[in-house]
Amino acid sequence: EVTFVSMLLLEGCRHLDWTTTKFTNALEIPPEFIKKNVKLRGRLHQITEQGLQIEHVPITLPIISSFQRRYGLLLIRLAGVAPTPSGIDWLKEELKPAQMVWFQLLGRKNLELDCLVVVKKGRFSSVCLNEEILRNGLGRTVPIEGLTHESQIFWKLHRRLLQAELKAVKKSKGIWKEETFIEKFKERISNNKYIPWDYITGSDANPCGYDKSCKSFMLP
Repeated sequence: EVTFVSMLLLEGCRHLDWTTTKFTNALEIPPEFIKKNVKLRGRLHQITEQGLQIEHVPITLPIISSFQRRYGLLLIRLAGVAPTPSGIDWLKEELKPAQMVWFQLLGRKNLELDCLVVVKKGRFSSVCLNEEILRNGLGRTVPIEGLTHESQIFWKLHRRLLQAELKAVKKSKGIWKEETFIEKFKERISNNKYIPWDYITGSDANPCGYDKSCKSFMLP
């Protein structure tokens, strides 16, 4: 006879199985992980024009850690960002070999994963690489793969990325050094049918600051 307690135990074992499973291929990740925007951790192996090659490091238990001998790399793309060649070089300078990173699953296309990628900076702070690339003028915002315009996380992330890009524009950093680029950026935003300019700049009736929004749905 299946009781409520046994159902809870089965669900707990199922959850434990996924949290301790090492994913060596993007297709191995359960669809529900993508849907729920689960956060995973991994070890950086290589940075290419296609993205970050990361070895997934699951939350293992001492008893089963010896069974986690599978090897394979996940290809992680910075969601909503198209890095320039200088941006790729910046990533190679900023990130160390075998450095641990956290990545939040947003979408999957074939063997590629679109994610928010966060690295620790010091003991109590961290940096979102997606935003940092844009904030330094080392890339452009692009449509976020895997998220619908109806989802709440789409609006939060889209605004965060545009605000980061706007900071680079105001400071004339990277690709925004010339005025023509700034005008093109403003024109592109003003024609955006999803988000008005005042929403991006924070002058709307219910502004949401960067630090606050970052902590609300991404890892610290």
